[in-house]
Amino acid sequence: MDGVIDKISEIESAATSIMEHANEQKKAFAKEMEERTAAFDAQLENETEKEIEKLKAGMEIKMNQRLKKQQDELQKILVAMEKNFEAHHTLYAKELFNNMIKG
Repeated sequence: MDGVIDKISEIESAATSIMEHANEQKKAFAKEMEERTAAFDAQLENETEKEIEKLKAGMEIKMNQRLKKQQDELQKILVAMEKNFEAHHTLYAKELFNNMIKG
């Protein structure tokens, strides 16, 4: 009878040991998953930040190109207006004078 009790005690002790080991593995796995998740989140955040910076840089380049194009077009318009004024300023002055004395 003592042999059976000893055997049951050994089995119970082994089962307890297995359960403790399983709990330790479970905790280790949970910690590993938490670390992997944190590393993944950090990597994703880093990649996202880099992509955002790339997009910002690209948008800034496009915006500067548009601004330069608009400035060039405005400069052409101003040059054309100045040429027009130089070519016709006497006529404009006469028309203005005539409109002022008629009114």
